Amino acid sequence: MDAQQVFTFGQQGLYMLMLVAAPVLLTVLLVGVVVSVFQAATQINEATLSFVPKIVAAVLVMAVAGPWMMTTLVEYIQRTLQAIPSAVG
Repeated sequence: MDAQQVFTFGQQGLYMLMLVAAPVLLTVLLVGVVVSVFQAATQINEATLSFVPKIVAAVLVMAVAGPWMMTTLVEYIQRTLQAIPSAVG
């Protein structure tokens, strides 16, 4: 196993991390911005008002995109484990 293969595995892992985490992170980011604008417009400074919508949005995204995320991760792990013999030998 040479350095190029190690970097390729690392690059693929980081890409998979970004791909799988993006739906949840982007949704929470958008909900956070909307709630912050709402708080700024109404001058309501309640701490729980910013957390509860984010948690609800994250749970909804996980319910909708969770099967896709799991399938994507399982396929990536299968490809990686199947590539080990050719990388080592």
